[in-house]
Amino acid sequence: MTDRTAHGDASDQDLLALHVAGDPDAFGEIVRRHRDRLWAVALRTLGDREEAADAVQDALVSAYRAAHTFRGQSAVTTWLHRITVNACLDRARKAASRKTSPVDDTERLEQLLEPHESASAPAERNDLHRQLLEALGTLPPDQRAALVLVDMQGYPVAEAARVLDVPTGTVKSRCARGRARLLPLLTHLRPERAGKDSGERRNRTQGTSVPPAAGPRAAGQDTEPRDNGPSDPAAVKGGGGRA
Repeated sequence: MTDRTAHGDASDQDLLALHVAGDPDAFGEIVRRHRDRLWAVALRTLGDREEAADAVQDALVSAYRAAHTFRGQSAVTTWLHRITVNACLDRARKAASRKTSPVDDTERLEQLLEPHESASAPAERNDLHRQLLEALGTLPPDQRAALVLVDMQGYPVAEAARVLDVPTGTVKSRCARGRARLLPLLTHLRPERAGKDSGERRNRTQGTSVPPAAGPRAAGQDTEPRDNGPSDPAAVKGGGGRA
């Protein structure tokens, strides 16, 4: 059995233990398993590809060096996501002091589009995606991180609380405040689309009710990244080497 096969069959916790014991390849396997989801969380939280790549790199280096402190009180993936979210929030707070110009914001929105979005996706979906991410960028970092985990990544509140290292009530409160701030920015999207759809069906269906306006959760579900989402090569390289 090759080392790669042995690593592939090992659990995350076993790999972390092997890494602490000096195995030079164990942490690289952990990175391979989890980098795409860590990247997705970082990109959604920060809204900037370069910042997200740097945050993932910082998180993986921190995890690499702090592996000996892992006590198994949570899943390895929860531990990694907590480190990644903290790295993102640190960067977001630092960036809050250097506001970008409107032109820079427009350029940044274009960077937020997932590179793996299907070319045949409807124009409405692309527009919704842009506006959702723009709206997310208006939230305080703590609220944004909670919404990214719960509404966009699909984490249960209890799991998101473990990732963020806060009580479940705090996660619920941040999500509620974030949704309340997003709602006025997003509810206009559904009526416009519903009106367009009803216009197309007017001669075929009478009396069709307009669907209720979608909240941020419904909007966020349209933007779930594919599993083969982009990853930062530097993060992989940094995570697999010895510190």
